[in-house]
Amino acid sequence: MNRMILSELVEDLPPVLRTGIRWELQDDGSLTIDVGEEALPGIVDHIQKKYHSWLISEHALDLRPKGGEFQLIVLLGLPKVTVPVIIRANVDIYASSFHSLTPSVPAANWFEREISDTFGLTPNGHPDQRPLVLYDDWPYGTYPLRKDFDPSRPVPRVPSEYPFRKVEGEGVFEIPVGPVHAGVIEPGHFRFSVAGEPIINLEIRMGYTHRGVEKLSESLPYHRGVPLAERISGDNGFTHALAYCQAVESLAGCAVPDRALFIRTILSEMERLYCHMGDVGGIALDTAFGTGAQMAYILRERLMQLNDQVTGSRFLRSASCLGGVRCDIPVDSKKDIQRTLLQVKLDFDDFVTTIKNMPSFLDRVETTGVLTLENARSLNVVGPVGRGSGIDRDVRRDHPYAAYDQISFQVPVYREGDVWARTRVKIDEVYESIGIIEQALDKLPSGELCVPLGEAPEGRTGLSLTETHRGECMHWLMAGKGQPYRHKVRDASFLNWPAIELAVLGNIVPDFPLVNKSFNLSYAGNDL
Repeated sequence: MNRMILSELVEDLPPVLRTGIRWELQDDGSLTIDVGEEALPGIVDHIQKKYHSWLISEHALDLRPKGGEFQLIVLLGLPKVTVPVIIRANVDIYASSFHSLTPSVPAANWFEREISDTFGLTPNGHPDQRPLVLYDDWPYGTYPLRKDFDPSRPVPRVPSEYPFRKVEGEGVFEIPVGPVHAGVIEPGHFRFSVAGEPIINLEIRMGYTHRGVEKLSESLPYHRGVPLAERISGDNGFTHALAYCQAVESLAGCAVPDRALFIRTILSEMERLYCHMGDVGGIALDTAFGTGAQMAYILRERLMQLNDQVTGSRFLRSASCLGGVRCDIPVDSKKDIQRTLLQVKLDFDDFVTTIKNMPSFLDRVETTGVLTLENARSLNVVGPVGRGSGIDRDVRRDHPYAAYDQISFQVPVYREGDVWARTRVKIDEVYESIGIIEQALDKLPSGELCVPLGEAPEGRTGLSLTETHRGECMHWLMAGKGQPYRHKVRDASFLNWPAIELAVLGNIVPDFPLVNKSFNLSYAGNDL
């Protein structure tokens, strides 16, 4: 099915776009297309319009040490196709610029600004050439993901100020919030423009937690990349580590044992459960419904204690490893999980019944923070945020990994696009996660927990997608000598943050914390 659709895709390209391209169907069924840089926007636009594709990633490589040039990698997803379309285009090392996809693919906006910051490649035609990732005092002409950048040397700082956009007009005021916030949360700056109560513009400035994760990964052997991946975003560390492990295993052609695949599935859903409990509890708290919040927080604590009991870590740290998993689920642990989930499900029923019958809660969440389907598709919003706006996509079903292809579950989708729709997606996913864990425990096969990784041939690439509680997570690797030559990470938050700027328009500033909590995005996962 994959090969037939992808072959037709190339054959259907208009002659003007097909000229000079090279394409190949890989062993895993994915399609690789090599094109001239100037043809890239036209080909992506054609595939998007005709096949309803979405942008998974756009990132760059520095191949100069290998005698090459800079290279752009564009990854596209297609409906009913379980593997991506990979489009590669070389960028001349002297021109150091490329034709922007953003005018026709708005989801490329932040990707291309990130490429400009970290590789010094200018996206010609991009509507916003301001920096995105690097600190405001980072010197011009210093590009940290180029191979000639030395991370061990101090970088001189140049005082500067970020050029925020100004909204002018009678009675328009700016309200800056952050980057330091009142709560114990990560830093991010939100600049509101208001005329009276309604928000007429929001500009989000991120990057305050940028740590150079991708650059650091290039200096680490593969096994040391696992704990690094776990720390990209604290509350979904297991799923990030799993995505990294799967990408490395793809490089090495490593076949993970069946028992490990099922345990990975179980632990992924245990992570989703405690995260969603925190989310729905936080939403209740932001509507001033403290009793409901505490009901959810108690369940979250019970689930985190279960994590600790099963893996030795409340956050499932060090549970995943290259070639499998580190921890087993013996019979006693299996019974503990089943017993705990049964009680959690009953208590969660009480929580759901309570909030659904609380008029003051529903008044705050219904019709608040609406993200339309059109805007969600335009920005390729993922996870519960996308599914709350009518986008029926989930990596576990559409690009199955671990043991998800052997498990039955539903993907909840709502179309209202408001806070309540996003909350209902998470509520439904709690029940689905419990069902997935129960099935995986019943089907848990015997066998090994881990196998040797094997060698990852230099130059080979590997892609892994997982579904965190926030949505699609991507790790892409090019193998070097015993360590990544290039490691691209894309957390779900990187796609979803721009959507908040649209979801809050027309709402009042006091509703922003509630809208923000319904998205519940990661600052560190975005900034890397």
